[in-house]
This record gives sequence, structure tokens and C-alpha cells, in this order.
Amino acid sequence: MLDSPEAPRCEILFDATNIRESLYFHASQLPTPATPLDDGKPKRRISQSDETPTKKPRLMVAESSNAEIDADVEMDDVVVKRRGCRRTVFRTLGLTSNGYPAGPHRMILPSRDILQSFVSSHTSDVFKCQSRTVDSFVTPPYACAYSNGAKRGGAPLLAIATEQGSIHILDTTKRKEWDCEPARVTLEPHDNGIFDVKWNADDALLATASGDKSTRISSVETQQLLSILDGHISTVKCVAWDPTHRDLLATGGRDGMLCLYDLRVNNVSDENEIAARSPVITITAAHGQDKVSGGRHKIRPLPRGITNILYPDDRPHGLVSSGSFDGILHYWDLRLPSDKSSKRSPKKPSYKPLFSSTMDPTTFHGARCRGITSMSQGSGPSAGLLFALGADSRLYTYSYPTLTPFRTETHPNLQTNSFYVRLATSPCGRWLASGSTSRAGSLFLFDISNAGRVAPSYGKGSDEPVSPAVRFRGQSGEIGAVDWARDMVASCADDGTVRIWRPDLEVYRKCISNSEEQKWEWFWST
Repeated sequence: MLDSPEAPRCEILFDATNIRESLYFHASQLPTPATPLDDGKPKRRISQSDETPTKKPRLMVAESSNAEIDADVEMDDVVVKRRGCRRTVFRTLGLTSNGYPAGPHRMILPSRDILQSFVSSHTSDVFKCQSRTVDSFVTPPYACAYSNGAKRGGAPLLAIATEQGSIHILDTTKRKEWDCEPARVTLEPHDNGIFDVKWNADDALLATASGDKSTRISSVETQQLLSILDGHISTVKCVAWDPTHRDLLATGGRDGMLCLYDLRVNNVSDENEIAARSPVITITAAHGQDKVSGGRHKIRPLPRGITNILYPDDRPHGLVSSGSFDGILHYWDLRLPSDKSSKRSPKKPSYKPLFSSTMDPTTFHGARCRGITSMSQGSGPSAGLLFALGADSRLYTYSYPTLTPFRTETHPNLQTNSFYVRLATSPCGRWLASGSTSRAGSLFLFDISNAGRVAPSYGKGSDEPVSPAVRFRGQSGEIGAVDWARDMVASCADDGTVRIWRPDLEVYRKCISNSEEQKWEWFWST
């Protein structure tokens, strides 16, 4: 005798869609096995001659105590409805951008078709960087950065740093062709070129790294200069804010130094003057020094420059740096950055990175090593990865925190033999934007949704697979600075223009079907 009819109902996990469904029958209504054989294995129930043979679904039974059912229900009355699950490209990518887990066995569909749909208008998506002098109308932009709110879907405020030391804050909201450009805010913190600009965590402050050997902090609301950060003896190339503290930031320079500043301390200026602060931590020759050949006269070795720094998302007390000499990345723990003091100079501790790359990927394709021009970290489906753009026109992927390179990618038309070219990851973590030094003014978008999976590397050789990266041409001269906001990407060119690219499938189809007419109004992928 089996269980009584008072037993709870059963729930199954449907075989096709992994959607839990409830079947109102009891275990006693399952078909009873026939008389067992000598080996103890039961036979299947033999259908009668007047029965219609049916193929029953294979069910996985699990007991539940949510409700009770009647024991008089027959098994043949149970109907299992097949429920389909529609999986489109946009739905899959949407789940990924919203934090849907992408395990090692989950393959995300390629999104090259979406990248190809990015377009830019000749009238409403182009901005010019006005010059501060009377001898020219525009000035080349060196760096750009969207605010943190823009990356989260807020107002798309874009800060543009120029060659003349000015900052233009633009509102790149999509507008009609006949609408005028929104009012912009212009700051003038430097009298020399600005090589990097960054927003702090709450978008209240802007940090600018300049060729005048200083980093300056400006208020976005009052448009006033708040602090001058000294400590470098050469051009400051990069700056990064601590994502967990609004008063901490780090800088890297051509002098090979890494400097950490705290805006609450080390004010060496007078009360009525602008605060001038010195670094609280200074790491000299962070990426080594150049070798000097022997001779009669002693020549002091020159340190290798710092090209880019970033704070990892999961380790706020760490800093990753890249250099201009090779493709070796260093991870620094800023809480305990130094070893024991040396015997010769006990007041000057020696600093060592916590992690370093075990191999230089730039030597895999050439006889000598090449430097890294820019870095960017992944998020979402590309979390745990660091992307670095080499001076050999190749894109390298590093695993974090080991900083081990394991993949490379390039495009036949990608040229990055200049340290002005930047790299930027989209807020969703699926795409990567890169500038180029070619005169054609090319912007490249890469799909990095599956960058963490084992995949072939893309190269320029005849025996290597061609990269599926998408190329855009809409400006003249070198495209250096790039950055992402929600549903848009900005590119800065030497012709003094900033162009915004947005996905618009309808416009893209018009451009493809009638290119001769649409080329006077739009730029699209080539």
C-alpha cells in the first residue's frame, strides 16, 4: 500500500525551460511497476490492446507541502504544457548588463550587429573646442571623461581637456537637428596642456593632470580652483580618484613617480592663497629605470614614465599602473606600500609592488618590448579583466589580480603608436572603445562580452583570424581620447571636434539602403 491521499502535491522542474510548474497529482497516482523479475528490476507497464500508446514526459518528482490534492485523479488526466522561452539577442545582452551571472559555461551572443548600428549626426552630435587665443578658432582636445552619473544613466556631462589648459563641460543629451547646443561650462585651471581629467565619486570635483608638473582640483559648481597638487618633476600624465573616498587620489607622471594625495592634509600654502598640497606617499621609479652604458662620465639613469593608473573596483586600497617601456603591469597596495628601510638611507623606504605581470605580452609579436598607452577595467560580463592598449597597435587582456596576459586582439587598420591614444570600457562591460593614430580619424569598438573565455587571438597576419571590431570614420586626424556614457560614446580628434556616437538601428538601415543621400547628414560604420 502506498502513501495516503493526504500527502502533499508535487512540483516538477520542466525539462526544457527550467521553469518550475505544479502538477496536481499524488505519488499514489503514478503507474505502479509490474511484478519484479528474478534480478530485482521491474518491468514497464504493458498497455492493453484497446489503449492508445502515448509517450509520457519524463518527470522529476519533488515533494512539497503547499497544498493537498485528491487521490482519485488519474495519471492519464495530467497534461504537461510546454512553455517556450524566447531568447533574442537584445534580451540576452540586457540580462548581462543587469548583472545576470555569466559563469564559465555561459556563452553570450556576439553583439557586433548592435555596434554597427552606432551613428553620428553632422549637426546635433558634433561639438567644437573653442580656442582661448585669437590666432585660432579651435584647439585639439587631449582627454575626455563622462561623469559617474552619466555612466549610471543620468545627465550625460562630458568634460573635455584641451591643449591650451581649459576644460569644457558639455551636455551631450540627444537633441533635434534644429535645437541649439546646450550651454557649456568652461574652466581654465592651467596654462599648459591637460593630459588627463577625472571626476570624483560624487561628481562635485574635477582633477586635471597637466604639462606644468601639477595636478589641480576644481569645483564644478563654483568653477573655482580649490587645490594645487605638487610633487612631480615632469609632466603629469594620468590621475585617478579613489572610488571609496572623495579626498584621496593618485597621479602618475613622465618622471616615473606615483603620488598619492589626501586633500585634507599637507597644505603648505598661506591661508589666503589656493591650497598647495604635497603627496602623502611618493613612489619613485615605479616601473624601473633605463639602463645607461658605461663611460668616463657618470650619467644618472632616467626613470621610465607612467602612462596610466586605475583603482580596481573590488580592491579600493590598490592601484594598478602601466609604463611606457614595456607591457608589465604593477599592482600596489597603498596601505603598506613599502618594504623595510634600507641600511644606507633609513629615511627613504623602498617600495615594491604586491603583484606584477609574469610576462611581457608586447614581446610575443616583436623583437623588443613596447609600452602601454592606456588601460581600462571590465565590469559585468568582463569583470575580473583588465584591458591594455599597447604601442604596438594591439589590445591585450590581463586577468586580475594576477595581472597575467592571456589574450590579444587587433584590427588591420588600428594604429596606436602614440601615448595620446586612450581606451574606455562601456558601463555595461560589453564593449570597448579605442582611438587610433591614423590620419583617417578612426574609432574602433570591440565586443568584449566573451573576452574571459578561451578564444583565438586576432591579429594582422595572413594566417590569423580577422578581428570582428567595428570601425567608424567621421573625423580627421588622430583620435586620442574616448569615453562612454549610457548608450553613447564620445571621440576626440585633432581637428578640434568631439563627436558623439549613438545606437540607432532605424537610421543605420536608412544609411545602408541610401548611402549617397544619407552621407550628408550622418556618419556610420565602415
